Amino acid sequence: MASSSLLSSILVIFLCSSAVVVVESGIGVNWGTLSLHRLSPGTVVNLLKDNKISKVKLFDADPYALKALKGSGMEVMVGIPNDMLAELSSSTAASDLWVSQNVSRYMVKGGVNIKYVAVGNEPFLTSYSGQYQSYVVSALINLQQSLAKANLAGMVKLVVPCNADAYESSLPSQGAFRPELTQIMTQIVTFLNSNGSPFIVNIYPFLSLYGNSDFPQDYAFFEGTTHSVIDGPNVYSNAFDGNFDTLVAALGKLGFGQMPIVVGEVGWPTDGALGANLSAAKAFNQGLVKHVLSNKGTPLRPGVPPMDVYLFSLFDEGAKSVLPGNFERHWGIFSFDGQAKYSLNLGKGLLKNAKDVQYLPSRWCVANPMRDLSGVTDNFKIACSYADCTTLNYGGSCNGIGEKGNISYAFNSYYQLRKQNPQSCEFNGLGMVTFLDPSVGDCRFLVGVADGHTNTSGFSLGRKKTIFALVILWGVYIFLI
Repeated sequence: MASSSLLSSILVIFLCSSAVVVVESGIGVNWGTLSLHRLSPGTVVNLLKDNKISKVKLFDADPYALKALKGSGMEVMVGIPNDMLAELSSSTAASDLWVSQNVSRYMVKGGVNIKYVAVGNEPFLTSYSGQYQSYVVSALINLQQSLAKANLAGMVKLVVPCNADAYESSLPSQGAFRPELTQIMTQIVTFLNSNGSPFIVNIYPFLSLYGNSDFPQDYAFFEGTTHSVIDGPNVYSNAFDGNFDTLVAALGKLGFGQMPIVVGEVGWPTDGALGANLSAAKAFNQGLVKHVLSNKGTPLRPGVPPMDVYLFSLFDEGAKSVLPGNFERHWGIFSFDGQAKYSLNLGKGLLKNAKDVQYLPSRWCVANPMRDLSGVTDNFKIACSYADCTTLNYGGSCNGIGEKGNISYAFNSYYQLRKQNPQSCEFNGLGMVTFLDPSVGDCRFLVGVADGHTNTSGFSLGRKKTIFALVILWGVYIFLI
């Protein structure tokens, strides 16, 4: 934990000036780049424009994304990964270099409108066991000095996105930061306040529902509940408001009860687990948008100022870790190819699909129905270790397609990941290419995109020969369940 002398440093450096924090309301999106099939950044920016989305949050300072955002006028938040905090906290040269390469170079006429730099992402998450805790304040101080040197301190604000597990309480009005975080949170919010930055929090009612079988399902949504939380004169009918106000109370206990709050991540997954589906995601996200745009606020923050939120997320990200759960790869309001998963109105009309997406040819890799599949296990495991097979798991959209269907899904996912390389459908002779779409009901067998960046790392499975001689002969034999 940072020493109290760091707080003194903050007070000296920034003179404890109580800067005015201006947070504009609106619906932004998180643009993650851990997709196995990435659209070109230009296609993504056009998608954002077509949907009149004016705020975007990145998890790093991806140069391809930032180049595409030049001249767009969109408000951008760039991020610094947690594993960079140690270096940035110990070296002003490192912070100077980071600001120069990732902020200054884009903050020019016709460049990128970078408003925020996120210093870490949920660095106080309980599962990190304090791994990054001692670096955050020093990194903030160094980066603020670097921004000042670049004459950007007044335009670019440093923030620290926190998970909602940073605070706790059985009732919103009793909210408080975890005891072990009280000192460092005091330092951070003092810094934020003196530099005109909001507090960023990530709120996920889905995780409350997913992790607690006793959690009332209707309380996770915005459509009314029979399980309202009564907190003195205030009544909470949804988990989002309750969580938000718990943070309001926690900030109040530190003397910053009026600090602006931005919800950096909020959303609902569409696959990979029970409760993660299209209908639930649509209900939650549409309810959230309606709630935010109503300017109703929360019991402790009614009306003005309006809420500012970033939906999580723009796309599914098939390369993300599934440690939190198989749903972690399926938060997108758009599928990997920029197609809206469900009708959603962000306040400016229903979602519009990405235009001019270039797909690979319409062909799929499936299990060869004429071969003995008894020895397929190793091939299946290897395919899924590279590609995303989480929809096959319990609660997923492809969970009920049978053994041959599972094998075909894994084979095809790997085949598309490898840009339909013929050798990637061999699987020791157990795979074959078909031109007949093997999708079943809600279970979509994807075709990769050709206009972006696809993670093709991995290796060819099976014999080094082409299988196209079998395509016409066996194309009609889709696996039989």
